[in-house]
Amino acid sequence: MSSVVNHPANPQSPTPISGLDDYELLDFGGGRRLERFGSCVVDRPCPAADPFRPTSPRRWRRAVARFERTSGDSGRWTLAGELPEPWIIDMGRFRTALKLSPFGHLGIFAEQVANWAWIAEQIARIERPLKLLNLFAYTGASTLAAAAAGAAEVVHVDAARNTIAWARRNAELSGLSDAPIRWVVEDVRKFVRRELKRSDGYDAVILDPPSYGHGRRGEVWRLSKHLDPLLAACVELTAGRRGFVLLTAHTPEFDAERLRRMLGEALGHEADLGRIDASAMALHTADGRALPSGQVVRWSQM
Repeated sequence: MSSVVNHPANPQSPTPISGLDDYELLDFGGGRRLERFGSCVVDRPCPAADPFRPTSPRRWRRAVARFERTSGDSGRWTLAGELPEPWIIDMGRFRTALKLSPFGHLGIFAEQVANWAWIAEQIARIERPLKLLNLFAYTGASTLAAAAAGAAEVVHVDAARNTIAWARRNAELSGLSDAPIRWVVEDVRKFVRRELKRSDGYDAVILDPPSYGHGRRGEVWRLSKHLDPLLAACVELTAGRRGFVLLTAHTPEFDAERLRRMLGEALGHEADLGRIDASAMALHTADGRALPSGQVVRWSQM
């Protein structure tokens, strides 16, 4: 059984947390990773696995779905068996439906497990109703983690209408269809600018921005160009009531320390009113091998 952990950027002795029955990192290496989602084993490309070598060649034969890139980020799936229909897995506090996307994604990022637990911890720790903003919210895992933990309101923003529909389906599967979630199909930067003019603010912000992307009407997103002003806007949106900020990214040039500096600069003197933790995220196999899986920065009240 694997475990999913966050560990310091320069860890001395990372401590794994408990894994999930419905997810397991089986092996990785040679630019690919082998994972089990429920009863199905999936073989996908993974640039972070380039420097490593697989340790269990026989396990790779168990894959019922294999993804190969054909151009850019898109590619083709090859099936060697049947997938469940519907394909639903349990992620602890919520459930999510999986499907094979043209980009090799399935609808869940297991390296975020520790962040979902952290969100729940913050909501429990801060003894007042919290209004959360989840940007680049994808299929809703962080939204559902927050709603399940008792957030007073979660505003879920993503530019893709089909992804919002997927997230709403996940809420239904999780028994959270009546939870206080506002679903917004919109370009993230446009939405935040409007909220600065009309909203009474938010108590927390969750961001998982891509390296590149496009908004609902073709708006261009570049992490290297647009993250700084977006963080500044999020700081303004949470002024005077900020409970926590959670920022994750999977862009190689943006390591945990760089993201920590960016968030610290956006917070300015208010950074000292809380604590900033910056970590590398990783997925772990049962034998303890770590697969780098992005970066996380968290600001929380003292």
